[in-house]
Amino acid sequence: MSTLRHMPSTPPSQHRSLQGKAALVTGASSGIGREIALELARRGAVVGVNYIGKPDAAQEVVQAIANEQGKALACEADVSKAADVTRMVSDFIKQAGRIDVLVNNAGIEEESPFLEKTEEEWDKVMAVNLKGPFLCTQMAARSMAKTGGGTIINISSVHEDLPFPGYASYCAAKGGLRMLCRDLALELAPHKINVVNVAPGAIATPINLRTLQDPEKKLALIREIPLGRIGEPSDVAKLVCYLASDDASYITGTTVVIDGGLMHQTGSL
Repeated sequence: MSTLRHMPSTPPSQHRSLQGKAALVTGASSGIGREIALELARRGAVVGVNYIGKPDAAQEVVQAIANEQGKALACEADVSKAADVTRMVSDFIKQAGRIDVLVNNAGIEEESPFLEKTEEEWDKVMAVNLKGPFLCTQMAARSMAKTGGGTIINISSVHEDLPFPGYASYCAAKGGLRMLCRDLALELAPHKINVVNVAPGAIATPINLRTLQDPEKKLALIREIPLGRIGEPSDVAKLVCYLASDDASYITGTTVVIDGGLMHQTGSL
């Protein structure tokens, strides 16, 4: 884990809703996680930028935050491994002083027909997308319970409800995350810990690159979205920042869908 980097001057953002909070974001070196980390820092939080295997990408996020007078540190860990998670959360708390917000963002997809899907593929997706949030939430919540509470935000997907042929393991993991959120919201409420899922629809990230680079597929997707556009990582990041703030202190045990109306268009809500 890198040393905490910061500049003493006040960040340029006027939105200081997270001033004094410490937030750890898994899978924060790219895509939605990267934008969440940047926006949390803009709003005053000390941010842990979790990554695995690509330290340069994580350090770029840390440096981008420092350039905006924010505070961040890179946190290497495989979220599917208990020992890694224990070390990551413990080291983050040592450097940041506490943990108030955990964003379980790390996730992977494996596309293959169900009849051809291997046990290895299934286990890999489940390990990152469902076991990872379990491990990270347990470690973070143990600390939060001792310090007066906190917020757990899981980056789920519209596919916690919406079927996605070819991605059975991904849908099963996100569906499991939906119920994990609801169950933990009840179990952790006495400790003043809120648990919320955020379910993005189509977002312009590297994981959707094939669709975004194919004009016909991209147009077909946009036609399915009532608001007529593909979402940006910043759309998700701003929602996460609201849910992490005290303004959202009465929200727990639910999924907030951010999809431009896609779920209603498909009749899944």
